Amino acid sequence: MAGDGLAGDVGRILKPGIMMDSASTVQQPGSSGGDPIIRIEAVEKWYGAFQVLADINLAVRAGERIVVCGPSGSGKSTLIRCINRLENVQKGRIVVDGIDLTAGGRNTEAVRREVGMVFQQFNLFPHLTVLQNCMLAPMRSRGMGREEAEATAMKYLTRVRIPDQARKYPSQLSGGQQQRVAIARALCMTPKIMLFDEPTSALDPEMVKEVLDTMVGLAEDGMTMLCVTHEMGFARSVADRVIFMADGQIIEQAPPRQFFSNPQHEKTRSFLGQILNAHHAA
Repeated sequence: MAGDGLAGDVGRILKPGIMMDSASTVQQPGSSGGDPIIRIEAVEKWYGAFQVLADINLAVRAGERIVVCGPSGSGKSTLIRCINRLENVQKGRIVVDGIDLTAGGRNTEAVRREVGMVFQQFNLFPHLTVLQNCMLAPMRSRGMGREEAEATAMKYLTRVRIPDQARKYPSQLSGGQQQRVAIARALCMTPKIMLFDEPTSALDPEMVKEVLDTMVGLAEDGMTMLCVTHEMGFARSVADRVIFMADGQIIEQAPPRQFFSNPQHEKTRSFLGQILNAHHAA
């Protein structure tokens, strides 16, 4: 069976240091009570005549870890950017923590205070120190005093294991360190949800693991996470659910064990095969 072969190969490419037994997954999809913390209903989006998202429906429970994967141009990054309205949708509805994001206005501001985002590029202010980068948003958006903001910044720089870099400027840090600063900066707003858009794609291979390890730690803390990534080892180890997108649609979603061992859709099998072939070629 094709899926069994893929499962064996995927198991062999899991990155060292992020392996977990599947029993360590804290929560399965839908296992918590109450309304979903994110609810996406019949969302559609176009860039001009090109439809980038088509009839997207997705519910995410608090504490759930979702990995979104798929080929380039499948709409996965656009989807998570819609969750804090960095992108607008033309149809459908997105509700985050009970707030209707698609209503716009102050709702957008309210949601952005609860949703942290980490991008492919680190987007740190080069003229500010690491500490100042982390203090800025809490002081401006949450009205936090300087002393409290500095304590909060140091707390999360310690959380991502780089408190000793606080007085340096971004240019003095490695790519992996800069991305960990970007994660700390997002955490300083004490978000309920973290969005990651290919957070390791701009990193040299030797720096990928330190960022993934940081994300694993957040997952173990129970953070609600949506992560767009091609790191299948991370997906298998950490995700409660893996979502595969192609052509602007959610083609398949399943817990990692099922997703990797028995993918149902031909496009999913093809994608996993390409990931494995790329790894073998490397």
